Amino acid sequence: MAYIKGEGKPTGDDADIEGCPFCEIPKLDDADGLIVARGQALFVVMNKYPYNAGHLMVVPYRHVPDYTDLDADEVAEMGSLTQHAIRLLRANMGAHGFNIGMNLGQVAGAGIAGHLHQHIVPRWGGDANFMPIIGRTKTLPQLLADTRTELAAAWGES
Repeated sequence: MAYIKGEGKPTGDDADIEGCPFCEIPKLDDADGLIVARGQALFVVMNKYPYNAGHLMVVPYRHVPDYTDLDADEVAEMGSLTQHAIRLLRANMGAHGFNIGMNLGQVAGAGIAGHLHQHIVPRWGGDANFMPIIGRTKTLPQLLADTRTELAAAWGES
């Protein structure tokens, strides 16, 4: 409901760095920011409005809107963090598959178009049941903070 009502979503110009949640999250401690892991140029964070349990995002610290704005080191780190996240979600949540991608620009569906972010959505056989299809409601089996705690603890082990 928070997502539907737009609570906490930035307003105004999406390219504006002021009020950008992806610029503010790294300033918080990991638990409060729902950060699972921090890299050199990017961080891995739980999606506050997940499509599925364990929905992660890989986000550059730099406020850039487009994948082409990343330098070679940032692209390599995004790939490395994405691979690590996939392994982690398979090992710790038993994910059967994944949707991985990014929406570049508002017209492509980016909710926060001014700051690039890549989604990693774990999937399981039968995860699209009657609730999201008929009831238009997604149920998650665990609180975000609890999932973050588990995944952050396992990040260094995998």
